[in-house]
Amino acid sequence: MTYRLAVLGGGKMGTALVQGLLSSGWATPDELLVTEILSHRRDSLSEELFGVDVLASLDGVGIDAAVIAVKPGDVATAASAAAQAGATRLLSIAAGVPTRVVERSAPGVRVVRAMPNTPALVGAGAAAIAPGEAASEDDLAWAEEILRAVGTVVRVPETALDAVTGLSGSGPAYLFLVAEAMIEAGVHAGLARDVSAALVRQLFVGSVRLLAEGDDSAEVLRANVTSPGGTTAAGLAVLERAAVRAALIDAVAAATERSRALGREI
Repeated sequence: MTYRLAVLGGGKMGTALVQGLLSSGWATPDELLVTEILSHRRDSLSEELFGVDVLASLDGVGIDAAVIAVKPGDVATAASAAAQAGATRLLSIAAGVPTRVVERSAPGVRVVRAMPNTPALVGAGAAAIAPGEAASEDDLAWAEEILRAVGTVVRVPETALDAVTGLSGSGPAYLFLVAEAMIEAGVHAGLARDVSAALVRQLFVGSVRLLAEGDDSAEVLRANVTSPGGTTAAGLAVLERAAVRAALIDAVAAATERSRALGREI
């Protein structure tokens, strides 16, 4: 039997992709295969992804294509195994691993590299893709179809993927840190912790919807909340004095440089 797609790595991101592909109708369970080296994880995946074959390796099976969702250090081995199993195209979502590393391990296979983020776990991810040397327009469209099952997709040159990693790849952690701090701030201001957490959670949901569904930029939306001499202006003045804006810019820059360094190490 030849599987339409193998997802190599049964971690959270690989599992989210499979669930998205199934729920979107992109594939049926019998067309997909997941490989996972940990036996206890294979057992749980077999229940979680009912009808999808979950195996320890690609030994003895054929595949048309694969998503590489393993740790960066295991990418070369996974790419080689996929090529030996018959894959003609690969989508790598391993952070920091250049397409040349994948291509060197899977000669003749067309490669697309992607940087998704963890909101893909709830179908609201943001991913960027870049083509390898031999990847065609059809290969990019194929990669977009897969990643659109769990969110939105943009195309960038591979040289921009480190910046994508620093911004949207690491970005959820920055926002969660802000959420943590705001919940704590509410408690310090006299709110019960559960009340503060509920308000902050909905604050993020509502604010993101305004940004995503409206026509106004982040700058305009921020200005709309800020009356001259009002409470929001007072709070923003503190954030500006604390250089929060500059700290976020520096955080993205640091994460971007770390992504570049990881690529050099690999």
